[in-house]
Amino acid sequence: MLRKNRPAFAIGEEPLGKIKGHDIELYLDVERPYPPMLRRPPYPAILEPRKEIEKHINELLDMDVIRKIRHNEIVEITTPVLITWHDGKSRLCGDFRALNNYTKADRYPIPRIPHALDKLAKAKYITKMDCMKGFHQNGVKPNSMKLLRIICHMGIYEYTRMPFGIKMHQPTSKG
Repeated sequence: MLRKNRPAFAIGEEPLGKIKGHDIELYLDVERPYPPMLRRPPYPAILEPRKEIEKHINELLDMDVIRKIRHNEIVEITTPVLITWHDGKSRLCGDFRALNNYTKADRYPIPRIPHALDKLAKAKYITKMDCMKGFHQNGVKPNSMKLLRIICHMGIYEYTRMPFGIKMHQPTSKG
């Protein structure tokens, strides 16, 4: 099955896949009007994190996950946050806490562990597949992109695919 469907899998430096026909739109809570858009200055970064941010920005540009923008429009622009794992690897996220306070959350029933174990007990084979950079395989609708902007010492960037750190995306990615 894997050999037959080889084009569906990205390995290493291959192009990142994208789910077709499932671009995500962010809905703001109309009962709690979103405050005026804020334009935050970039955090000053010391040399080592700055190099890591540059590496991630360039990687995201190469994968068409973000695009560089130039404009004078007053929009929400937040700062990137570098999350470092125990193994030394890192991930770039946007600090979308302010946006998350006003974003309508998807409601998704969490699968019950006993129900999942019951299904697994009857299985002949058990496999695990993980989407490479799974969040980034979901596109973003154009009207939501203006909410997903980050600023750093390299400039202003807009996500064209779902970034890490958005409240509503976790349930959306399960569907």
